[in-house]
Amino acid sequence: YAQSAFGKLGDYKVDDMILDAGKKELDDLDRTKIDHIAVAGLLTPMLFDQCLLAGLVAMDPAYTNKSIKGVGNACDSGGLAILDCATMILAEQAHIGLAIGVEKMHPYEGKLDSTKVGHALGTAAHRDDVFPPFTFPHAFALIMDQYMKANDYTEEQFACIPPIFYDNASHNELAHMNKTKAPVTPQAVLDSYRLFQDPSLPITLFECSQVSDGWARSLVCDDEGLKTLGIDRSQATELVGFGQATDSLSIASRGDDLLRPKGAKKAFDAAMTMAGAKPEEISLQEVHDCFSVMGALAVETTGFAEVGKGLQFFMDGHAKVGGKCPINTSGGLIAKGHPIAATGVAMVGWTHQQLLGKAPEALQVKDAKLGTTLNIGGPICSTVVTAQRPVA
Repeated sequence: YAQSAFGKLGDYKVDDMILDAGKKELDDLDRTKIDHIAVAGLLTPMLFDQCLLAGLVAMDPAYTNKSIKGVGNACDSGGLAILDCATMILAEQAHIGLAIGVEKMHPYEGKLDSTKVGHALGTAAHRDDVFPPFTFPHAFALIMDQYMKANDYTEEQFACIPPIFYDNASHNELAHMNKTKAPVTPQAVLDSYRLFQDPSLPITLFECSQVSDGWARSLVCDDEGLKTLGIDRSQATELVGFGQATDSLSIASRGDDLLRPKGAKKAFDAAMTMAGAKPEEISLQEVHDCFSVMGALAVETTGFAEVGKGLQFFMDGHAKVGGKCPINTSGGLIAKGHPIAATGVAMVGWTHQQLLGKAPEALQVKDAKLGTTLNIGGPICSTVVTAQRPVA
């Protein structure tokens, strides 16, 4: 696994990001032995007028004429790249896969065009749910409001989630928010910029994921692939389970199931069944906290809290390093960053590092035996779940 720093990466060209993702820290391996590559870059067609990312990957002579596939749904595109490599191997079409996620959300020069980015992201929502220029903050404000009303929570209570992730990011040198001007406290969350003038809508700036540039990549191999590359099994983690499911796109179509996303639960259950594991065996989770309410919904989906009790899990300190099940020790999307198509790959990669004992000391989960990822795209629509263990 390897990744770039996440954040505002200046004039780092998409072409160069893809080339770096395919070769950095792979100098000791024969890259020509890689059989299949899955690449995700969701916003590149809209922000940089380039849709055939597979062709950019093939600009590297090591990968020319290889099986290379562009994949993507929405924010779970990186997770789909991992699954695409795994399924190609299970189908005996490859022994070595390379999953790449890349996103460039800032222009090469000048200030971020937030309206353009908001429009591009809004194409992953149903037309009935589009609220220009910032569709997803509005959608998740509605979801958060519904969650608070249904379970008698307040914004003050929700403000406990971002400080956990910002503190984790302060120890992750590749995180977008590795350094902040001041500590992010619950009061700082409440005092940060409110996204909506309508006082009935929640969500402040510190409860939102970052607008980030970055790439992440992971090798996905079977035993023969490991031998071919000369990688010792002790340096690998095993993908013991995965699942994917998609709910209907519009928020209204979910009805009473909006706060109990069936697709996400089905994907999680499939991954755990494949892994032969139960939720209580999970040592750590990387979940899709595009907005803080998703932290609460995620631990309900993964069985660590009853429906409506997810926020309490955070309030009780269970999500912190050393807690019952640490959540987003990387810093999560809120503080590590959210370069859209790189996120799912980064979740799997960070879990890999944790299980190998290679996370930063302050973030390392002791005796981690099972790690899961919950990578969600759109308005809790498409979901990829993975489960990993250290190789026995």
